[in-house]
Amino acid sequence: MVVHLTQRTDPGPGPVVGFVVSKGVGNAVTRNLVKRRLRALVHVRLSGVPSSASLVVRALPASATASYSSLEQDLDGALATAQRRLARSAS
Repeated sequence: MVVHLTQRTDPGPGPVVGFVVSKGVGNAVTRNLVKRRLRALVHVRLSGVPSSASLVVRALPASATASYSSLEQDLDGALATAQRRLARSAS
């Protein structure tokens, strides 16, 4: 899983979140399952994302066979890394 986090130039009422789940992840059923899981995981963590941020979560092919808890751990790690990079570029 790859997470991209940037500051928006047009701040709105909250963070903007997008998901990229390509055909490399699997068929439509698998892609939708992965997307639903990621959406639920991100929803819980939105309070920790700056309101002026743009967040993109890209699922890699391994996400198709990963368990929910594994996706959760991957998201937490990738989000923490993205937040550190954003803070470093802001200063």
